[in-house]
Order: sequence, then C-alpha cells, then structure tokens
Amino acid sequence: MIIGKNNNSMLTDLQTVLTRNGFTCSVSPFSDDVAEYVFRRSPDIVLAEVDGFQSYQVTREQIHEIKLRTSVPVIALISGHSLESLDVDPNMDDFITNPVNIRELLLRIKRILKREIVPNDRETIVSDGLVIDLASCEVSVDGKKVDLTFKEYELLKFLGGNAGRVFTREALLDKIWGMDYFGGDRTVDVHIRRLRSKIEKPDRVFIETVRNIGYRFRVSEEH
Repeated sequence: MIIGKNNNSMLTDLQTVLTRNGFTCSVSPFSDDVAEYVFRRSPDIVLAEVDGFQSYQVTREQIHEIKLRTSVPVIALISGHSLESLDVDPNMDDFITNPVNIRELLLRIKRILKREIVPNDRETIVSDGLVIDLASCEVSVDGKKVDLTFKEYELLKFLGGNAGRVFTREALLDKIWGMDYFGGDRTVDVHIRRLRSKIEKPDRVFIETVRNIGYRFRVSEEH
C-alpha cells in the first residue's frame, strides 16, 4: 500500500495503524513522478491525501496518470473543510474524510481489495507442460517434479497467477520479499535465473524479460 501526501501533515500515525492491521505501507509525496513510483512498486492500493483546492487539483492530475499506467485502486483522503467545494473525480475508487475514522477506512480498503480479487477456484496453473499445484505447493515439467526453494516457488506462483502482466523488479521484491526487504534488484534477477534453469529449455520459455522494466509469465493457450 502507498500513502501519498501533498502537504506536511503527519501520516506516520496512519501508517503505523495500518501496519498493525496487517498492511505493508510506504509514504510518498504526491509529486510528478508518483505514477512512475506506483507503476514500479505495483501496490495493492493507493491512499491519496487531499487538503484544499490546490492540493485537490494536483491529486486529480496524479491519479489520472496512475490510472493511465496501472489498474491500482485509489482512495482519496479528503479534509472535511474541503469536501463541500470539491467534486469527486471518477478516477477515484472511493474517498473518506480526513481526519480518518480508522475502522471505516479499514472497511473501505478491505471492500475494494475484495472487489479487486478475481475468484479463482483453480488448484493448478498449467502452461505448456508446466504444472504448478497450488494445493500441494509442487511444480512439475512434463510430469517430472521440480525441486524449488520457497522463494522460487512463491515467485513462480505469483508470476504464473498473473500471466501476461509485467512486474518491475521493485514490485516483485515488494510482493515476494516484502517492502521492508533491503536487498537490491539483483535478488530478483538471481532467483529468476535459477528458476529458469530448473523449468525452461532453449525452445520453451515461461518467464519473459521485458527490457528496461522487469518480467512477465508468458500467456499460453492453456492458461
């Protein structure tokens, strides 16, 4: 989760409360490059702080940029004194008045995240001879079991479950290792290389490199 701010108000308390409720958060200025930051981090949700008309105009522009580049849902935190003079932007998935009622915010976040999750009753992910068994946490290629480390399995499962979607190295670090992990991008490259050596052949590629961006799981007809 990313909490975006436009002024000097203290959002540390909000970040602390959300962290205590199981969310991994980072606070970032809602500046011109926030859309790039969201794209590279690929969070589950963005909270955008709004305080006054000028702040609202900046926030609207940045939310528009975020929506052009990603499908990440956005909740606006709008100060109570500004609410009557502002129109809710259609790019905002929801809004809540600030100061925030934490219980209400948690309910809104959970509702949006639940809406974003596509029901998936599959117990396996299958692609061109590769089988990821989600029930047993086992992987096989052409019927032969492949021994993977925990992180290799989690990385493959995540990419395979989001076939066709490109993830930056930063986003994969956040999703698999957590936002508090301090290792560099090379961690992802090393695990991808090891994973490829175990499941791929020269004529059969599952994980594609997207130049200057990151990686994606190739979409097959079986997927």
